[in-house]
Amino acid sequence: MKSKIIVIEGLDGSGKATQTALLAEKLSGRGLKVRRLEFPDYQSPSSSLVKMYLGGEFGSKPEDVNAYTASAFYAVDRAAGYLKDWKKDYQSGALFLSDRYATSNLIYQMSKVKDSERDGFIAWQQDFEYDKLGLPRPDAVIYLDVSPEVSQKLMEKRYGGDSSKKDLHESNLSFLLSCRKSALYAARKLGWTVINCCKNGEIKSIETISEEIEKALKEVLC
Repeated sequence: MKSKIIVIEGLDGSGKATQTALLAEKLSGRGLKVRRLEFPDYQSPSSSLVKMYLGGEFGSKPEDVNAYTASAFYAVDRAAGYLKDWKKDYQSGALFLSDRYATSNLIYQMSKVKDSERDGFIAWQQDFEYDKLGLPRPDAVIYLDVSPEVSQKLMEKRYGGDSSKKDLHESNLSFLLSCRKSALYAARKLGWTVINCCKNGEIKSIETISEEIEKALKEVLC
């Protein structure tokens, strides 16, 4: 069996972790060999630069670290995890469900470049992470589209109303709005599946979104 990587992407508060866990449970129940991944890997020393960046040690705004430098922070964390932890499983054949992946740099970091530079940034990111660093390319990317206003409400619940717990990205609504534009552009350019997770200004039920994800992945999971 050839390994496959399915990526669940979305802005902070979009339910990526919940949907990744639910999909893993369902697929494991069908007898598939499933392995979950989550990025950044905050339990690994390889995420140190990511934590410093999100903690504001390089500047109080996301733009204080340019798109290429910040992308490298995240990419090296992923490459370290691949080499140390899951390369063997990938080579032996497994189904990987990843809560974020290299695709996240096209959401969060591409938002820092000019619109006219987007295609160049996409080409650079693809070459850097997949060709130069050797990370496997994903077989499918699902983008959970939740408006930043709704995701902000969900994060408020997550943090109990304590905004000080938000990181550099989470606390900046204008930045998240730009990230959403970048995500939808990348989705069109690279063929990601976009799932609208909101209805009437509220998040859809977990099971409704899960069913839409399974439907979108029907061919990939055959």
